[in-house]
Amino acid sequence: MGFEYKISTRVFNPKSSEPFKLSRTKVDLFLNCPRCFYLDRVLGIGRPSTPPFSLNSAVDALLKKEFDTHRAKGTRHPLVKQYGIYSVPFEHEKIEEWRDALRRGIQYHHKDTNLLLTGGIDDVWVDPEGKLNIVDYKATSKTSEVSIDADWQIAYKRQVEFYQWLFRQNDFQVSNIAYFVYCNGK
Repeated sequence: MGFEYKISTRVFNPKSSEPFKLSRTKVDLFLNCPRCFYLDRVLGIGRPSTPPFSLNSAVDALLKKEFDTHRAKGTRHPLVKQYGIYSVPFEHEKIEEWRDALRRGIQYHHKDTNLLLTGGIDDVWVDPEGKLNIVDYKATSKTSEVSIDADWQIAYKRQVEFYQWLFRQNDFQVSNIAYFVYCNGK
C-alpha cells in the first residue's frame, strides 16, 4: 500500500493580485515544518493524506447539534453549569459559515501580505460580559485524566488562539478564555 501525494493547483503566486487563502491548518504546518509548507503552498506538493477520523467527526457533529439546542433557547448546557461556567452558545447569523472550514470559515484579509486567513471553529460561546469564548470539541479514549498539557497539545492551544485572533480582526470582543469540551470514551 503506497502513499498518494496530492498536487495542488492552488499555489502561492507573489505576483497575483488575488488574496492567497491560508487556513489555520496551513499556518500550523508552517510552524511545524516550514519545508513541508513550502512544498505544499509554493510547489503544490501536498503531504500524504491521513485516514479520516470518523468517530471524531461524529462526536463533533453530535456536540454541535446538542449545543445548538441551547443556542436556540439562549440557555447554558448542563455540562457548562456543572463546571461553573456562565457562558451560553453565541447566537449569530454566520455561525454555520464560521463552522464550515472547507468552504468559508471565519476569514480575515491581511492586506499587508495579501493573505486571506481562515479557520473553521467548532463553537463559540458568549460570557456574561458579552465577550466571546472560542470552544473546541475533542474526542479521545484515555484511562488517565484528560488535559491539554502534553507537549504535542500545544497545537490545540495555537488553534484556539488563531481563532481568537480571527474573531478579534473581525471586530468581536473576545475573551482570553477558551474552552475545550472533551468526550472521553475510556
